[in-house]
Amino acid sequence: MRTFYLTTTLPYVNSDPHIGFALELVQADALVRFWRSRGDEVFFNTGVDEHGQKIFEAAEKAGKSAEEYVAHYANEFQQLKEILGLSSDIHFIRTTDPHHKVAAQEMWRRCAQKGDIYKKEFEGLYCVGCEKYLTQKEIVEGKCHIHGTEPKLLKEENYFFKLSNYQKPLEEYLSTEGVIIPEWRRIEAINFVKEGLEDFSISREKSRLAWGVPVPEDNTQVMYVWFDALVNYISTLGWPEDSDSSFKKFWEEGYTLQMAGKDQVRFQSLMWQAMLMSADIKNTDQVFYHGFINSGGQKMSKSIGNVISPYDLVKKYGTEATRYLLLRHVHSTEDTDVTWERLDEWYTAGLVNGIGNLVARVMQMATTHLSSPVELTQETQSDVSVGSYLEKFEYGRAADSIWERIGHDDALIAVKKPFTGIKSDETAVRDEAIMIIKKLVRELNAIATDIEAFMPATSVLIKEAVLSHKKPENLFPRLT
Repeated sequence: MRTFYLTTTLPYVNSDPHIGFALELVQADALVRFWRSRGDEVFFNTGVDEHGQKIFEAAEKAGKSAEEYVAHYANEFQQLKEILGLSSDIHFIRTTDPHHKVAAQEMWRRCAQKGDIYKKEFEGLYCVGCEKYLTQKEIVEGKCHIHGTEPKLLKEENYFFKLSNYQKPLEEYLSTEGVIIPEWRRIEAINFVKEGLEDFSISREKSRLAWGVPVPEDNTQVMYVWFDALVNYISTLGWPEDSDSSFKKFWEEGYTLQMAGKDQVRFQSLMWQAMLMSADIKNTDQVFYHGFINSGGQKMSKSIGNVISPYDLVKKYGTEATRYLLLRHVHSTEDTDVTWERLDEWYTAGLVNGIGNLVARVMQMATTHLSSPVELTQETQSDVSVGSYLEKFEYGRAADSIWERIGHDDALIAVKKPFTGIKSDETAVRDEAIMIIKKLVRELNAIATDIEAFMPATSVLIKEAVLSHKKPENLFPRLT
């Protein structure tokens, strides 16, 4: 048995959850379920990032206090646990939690004691969307290369973190293959470091932005949102007190994995890792970066009107189907174009005409022609390649392997026609038909095991149908 720690990023609570974060959650949950299926112990973390100027401005625009605003959206994100069928024991951290604030301040003190924090006056172009000062490379035609908005010129006296002190340590950290997945993101991170590291601002003047964690020993400043938020990865484990030894067990002695979007490389694999080095804390073992979900060839945007909400997905297709659609049909590391038309096609082909149809046909034959439940022997095994693909974050290939098996079982029915053979006057033909039906029932049980990480509730329904010798209700109804 191994010990794992897995965390998603913490999204800003300035709007409702979007499909990109839903993807990150189900990718993480599938891996957690796979690890646990083989007996591993896992600490699974997610939560919300609640401080910063972007949230403060959104609260003002909504006519609410910052506290009221973040409480509302934190609840919206917590609902994803049930909506997406996430593991019941997932930890949910809010960066407004009192203990997290204590942890963030302790991280500050440790970095300061190392000599890695200093104060200086700084003038720069600040992107509220990114919650950071932009470099010249990040400004295209006078606008932020990510948000397409004009950055604000700010002049402040702030604290800075000496990222430049960690040039060589970060190069050494990133030199290990597998520390970042996919490999080309690791190369990207190495190139960022080779270009030279600039110290970055880690505080804002309280007179300009009061919504943040207070800087220790300086009541004129609050922590810059990234410095505060990144600490959640260890504060959720009870650091720094570690009263129940969770931090020691899962971070120091376990295998740590972070999941994030492809635009997070600088934050997760450079800034956060340097902060850990400064505080003499073990670095993250691995960070996995997923791609973006676009719609109709464009980045999802409320102004364009092409945003697809996870709530809308679940309302139309159901929780289990939503998990399937995101895990099988959204590429794990590349950008994927998703439209409602494609979602309908994927749902119908893979679920209605695929696994749903196979379960209905097989259990109809079994309950009609077999007098008792089929004995589950060892001759029909689950697909070991599914786990191998999951360990490499190849969710689509893992699902393809399962649905290839479903296709083979459909072909067996089409070729051998056991539904016809069972009615034959010839004993040998009837016996062969019975043998095929029993084999197909065992196949369903094996397939149910294979899909457990992807569609846990469907897995249970299929196994219950096999064991109770009952045809289940239609698993995936046709779209109307």
